[in-house]
Amino acid sequence: MAEDFRTEKDSLGEVRVPKAALYGAQTQRAVENFPISGQRFGRPMIQALGVVKGAAARANGELGNLEPEVAGAIADAAGEVAEGRWDKEFVVDIYQTGSGTSSNMNTNEVVAELANRRLEGSGKRIHPNDHVNFGQSSNDVIPTAIHVAARETMVRETIPALETLAQVLREKSRAFDHVVKSGRTHLMDATPLRLGQEFGGYASQVEKGIHRLQAAQEELAELALGGTAVGTGINTHPEFAALAIGYISDDTGLAFREADDHFEAQGARDALVSAHGALNTVAVSLMKIADDIRWLASGPTSGISEIALPAIQPGSSIMPGKVNPVLSEALMMVAARVMGNHTTLTVGGSRGNFELNVMMPVMAQAFLESALLLSNATRAFTEKCVRGITANETRARELLEKNPAIATALNLHIGYDVASEVAKQAAKEGRSVRDVVLERGLLDEAKLDEALVVRDMTEPGLPGGGG
Repeated sequence: MAEDFRTEKDSLGEVRVPKAALYGAQTQRAVENFPISGQRFGRPMIQALGVVKGAAARANGELGNLEPEVAGAIADAAGEVAEGRWDKEFVVDIYQTGSGTSSNMNTNEVVAELANRRLEGSGKRIHPNDHVNFGQSSNDVIPTAIHVAARETMVRETIPALETLAQVLREKSRAFDHVVKSGRTHLMDATPLRLGQEFGGYASQVEKGIHRLQAAQEELAELALGGTAVGTGINTHPEFAALAIGYISDDTGLAFREADDHFEAQGARDALVSAHGALNTVAVSLMKIADDIRWLASGPTSGISEIALPAIQPGSSIMPGKVNPVLSEALMMVAARVMGNHTTLTVGGSRGNFELNVMMPVMAQAFLESALLLSNATRAFTEKCVRGITANETRARELLEKNPAIATALNLHIGYDVASEVAKQAAKEGRSVRDVVLERGLLDEAKLDEALVVRDMTEPGLPGGGG
């Protein structure tokens, strides 16, 4: 109905905008131009845009570019955006102009309208471009907001989730240190190790991933703000970037700094691609860990079944009593998604044509999705799966006793070739290496006992007490 809309104007003419909307003509044009996915930026990116606009307003007020009353109204309005009070007003599709101009203008228009409500009756009127966007361009605002959102998400969400997982895996490593079991290489039986050593390896993988993310988030500390259209800083005060970035650091509690080279900061998104590389590596680690855990728990009668996972839901609509490794599967799907997102970041990063990357919105969405999916899935996997894992010591001992690779410990006593014959016979007949050696009279029982202390096989050194 006509009464549900109002008429707004921009440089291209008149546009009909929903009457209740805080945004204006340029946002509405983007809504009409990009009815593509229905996906919109989520909380981290909207929060970052609010933080950037608030910091810019305070800096411009301090520099005298905006009247104090105007700067204050804009900063307060931007603060409400950062807090999440107006997320429903951010309506532009992810698949839009590659610079993110539509999202920048969506922010400018919402902040301007909120600020105007504060100044109602003062005779002052705040303009989205002339005031909210003063000294800025979409071309430096959007990459700045992306770095702020990406870094905050990694620091506040992804890294803490991984730290908890690493801690729980370390606890399991200590708890399972006495359980000696078969090793496996190429999916085939190999020499023994302790279940605690296996879980310690998983913990180390996660810990190394945390270190990679910590290094990667530091690379995102450089901000493009101050470069405006092409990196030259046209139409902005020389001190603007440093002041605004100082406010961004204060608001986020993270130390950001002005880009070393504004042309690199706007023409390329290499830091974002590199940082997502660390997320991708974490995804690779988590895929391996989750997959190992589901295989180690496979069974209960016809699989490995050396560990048991907590039963959190029925596993089948037709098979009674079946319980599946659902948390492993969920985490593996997340890892696959992150790996796919890395392809998006890689392709997007390569589209830095001349002075501006033109695939920033989808790169931002893919990065933030990866960081949040990894954090959420890791928390669920840690709390609902890993924390409740128990060792099946009886099964581990049963499989170890039948493991022909134990014959490796006999190399020093009977030679590789004879030990190989023993291993093959034991495997073929389903017997233990011990039984075959004794039957063939290759070693006496005392010497065999000395050679086949399986716990000793899990540490460096020569079997049978050698150095």
